[in-house]
Amino acid sequence: MLRYSPILLALLIGYLSYMFSAWKTKRDLSANSTRLDDPALLKLLRQMAQALDIPKVHVFVYEIEQINGLAAPDGRIFITRGLLNKYKTGEISAAELASVISHELGHIALGHSRRRLIDFGGQNLMRALLMGAFGRFVPVIGGYLANFIITLLAASLSRKDEYEADAYGAALLLKSGIGLSAQIGMFRKLQSWGGRGGTPAWLMSHPDTKQRIAAIEKLKASWEA
Repeated sequence: MLRYSPILLALLIGYLSYMFSAWKTKRDLSANSTRLDDPALLKLLRQMAQALDIPKVHVFVYEIEQINGLAAPDGRIFITRGLLNKYKTGEISAAELASVISHELGHIALGHSRRRLIDFGGQNLMRALLMGAFGRFVPVIGGYLANFIITLLAASLSRKDEYEADAYGAALLLKSGIGLSAQIGMFRKLQSWGGRGGTPAWLMSHPDTKQRIAAIEKLKASWEA
């Protein structure tokens, strides 16, 4: 039993870390957000709700200047004040902002937030196993190698989630009558606002924007065929 202690400890630490992070995130979001109340955006949300056959899509504004949208572990959807300000100043349209929300709806519908708990525990278990194995043969750099491999794995899983949420969002935009042009336009604007900082694509948690646009255009072509 003792030989399994490091593995069990790694799983316990991973679980507790995730639960603490989820609790902290929920508290912070609740304390620093308000319900979205823009009439034009609410109209598009009603279209999406109708397409999903649900009563309402609930969206909140998270009061930070970063440009982002997110699906919280508890299932709520948030857009940041920074992103909403881009809409208020006319830099993006209501349809383009709705495409961000449709993407976050994809994360919720596909269970990505819940699955991350399992992924997180599995990654901690694998890290413990790799560190133990590498430590016997390359004790000086074994820990760095283990962390590097887990970083690659986590980034790959995250990119997969993003592509899946993109596809879900695209289907929802099409079904709700908003269209895919808004999603493609939003990605192009996001690309113009910020660079990748030279980080290799295989280490990024989000796919390259050009690849995401290409994937959506491929879906569009297949649906229109």
